[in-house]
Amino acid sequence: GLVLGVYSSDKDDGAAQFTSAGDAFDRLVSGKLRALLSLCGPPLKKGKTRIFHGLHQDFPSVVVVGLGKKNAGINEHENWNEGKENIRTAVAVGCRQIQDLEIPCVEVDPCGDAQAAAEGAVLGLHEYNELKQKKKPVVTPQLHGSAESQAWQKGVIYAEGQNLARYLMEAPANYITPIKFAEHIEQKLRTFSNVKVHIRPESWITTQEMGAFLSVAKGSAEPPIFLEIHYFGSANTDDSPLVFVGKGVTFDSGGISLKPSSGMDAMRADMGGAATVCSAIVTAAALNLPLNIIGLAPLCENMPSGKANKPGDVVRAKNGKTIQVDNTDAEGRLLLADALCYAHNFNARAIVNAATLTGAMDVALGSAATGVFTNSSWLWTHLYEASILTGDRVWRMPLFEHYTKQVTDCPLADVSNIGKYSRAGGACTAAAFLKEFVTASHWAHLDIAGVMSNKDEVPYLRKGMAGRPTRTLVEFAARLSQDSHS
Repeated sequence: GLVLGVYSSDKDDGAAQFTSAGDAFDRLVSGKLRALLSLCGPPLKKGKTRIFHGLHQDFPSVVVVGLGKKNAGINEHENWNEGKENIRTAVAVGCRQIQDLEIPCVEVDPCGDAQAAAEGAVLGLHEYNELKQKKKPVVTPQLHGSAESQAWQKGVIYAEGQNLARYLMEAPANYITPIKFAEHIEQKLRTFSNVKVHIRPESWITTQEMGAFLSVAKGSAEPPIFLEIHYFGSANTDDSPLVFVGKGVTFDSGGISLKPSSGMDAMRADMGGAATVCSAIVTAAALNLPLNIIGLAPLCENMPSGKANKPGDVVRAKNGKTIQVDNTDAEGRLLLADALCYAHNFNARAIVNAATLTGAMDVALGSAATGVFTNSSWLWTHLYEASILTGDRVWRMPLFEHYTKQVTDCPLADVSNIGKYSRAGGACTAAAFLKEFVTASHWAHLDIAGVMSNKDEVPYLRKGMAGRPTRTLVEFAARLSQDSHS
């Protein structure tokens, strides 16, 4: 199969405006492609396709897909590069049509941006069907032509990183337990000589005095794991690392503050923070990014049992602060509190944590963007600029003292794990809670609850767990590795 792009015409005559690969193929078939397209009615709109069979012996099926305007670039209102997004979408749609035809291999027009085309192909074809007997045919996408093979390969690596996060988030909670999550990541990193993986058991967590993390874990029969990854990409292994921290609740029932049963199955993806940051490190290693990165993932289940946290219990975090657990379903911040304290051991250049933390974040932004709370404009700028390129957007949210007061005004302990006005500004009070465990001057908290899954909002991702914003974290790390900031 072959996927070719065509731009929408500015002129009324509607003559197809091919990419350079489209033009070359049209010449190869003596202008038949252009002639057939003009016979098929009005010009192709963005993301729409036409399929032609029997044009060329090497490509029995050719899918032509609309790319939108030719010179689409950064859209200031949308905060992304529209041209790149158009390519990702078009290529994904084209590759899926080839898959529906059960053709095992597809060559993809780079469409002027081979990295975006590769991302569209690899992300668009991914589907979790590990446990089904009937599987969709596997399609291998490859670059049409050889001019942009380096950019294409980079796009493949970026997309495979996001697909790893999607795989981990989508898999059932009885398949991805804390230990199995850690072992899966360890196996992915086994081939890299500059990576060390430590799978820390419960005994180690206890010696670290991570009382908040342990209080959540004790409600489950599955023992907790603290996953610690060291990637030494910098020429100097002593260079200050970027530290990624990810919430790793492999299943979240809500604990004693039990969630409603409707939709609870999706809480197998409550380790999305751990999945995205660990996948970002796997990707950074594959790209050989020249910086040091440390990944920290506290992994456990949040279950209701005779040993579980009870509303009103007080637990002690690693830094000595006491926490009143007023809602056992606000458990992610308890794991992160201890992991963030531990992150300060590494003289970090920056600490970035990701977590499917609050339903309130989904209410605020939906699936349009990841909410970012940060004490550093330098860090924000890097994240924001990275997200414009990836199309996996971020949006800055407030870290006001206004919210801090709502978690520190607590009857029994130093802080409460929910704001005293209950639902009001829930994503903001959760961020304010985390800030109580951070002294680093460059810290960002990414609340990814709204971008956890995809229905149809991102056209190049199928329905299911989204693995967002893995590519933005990778692009951010890549930018940081080029930045002279110390």
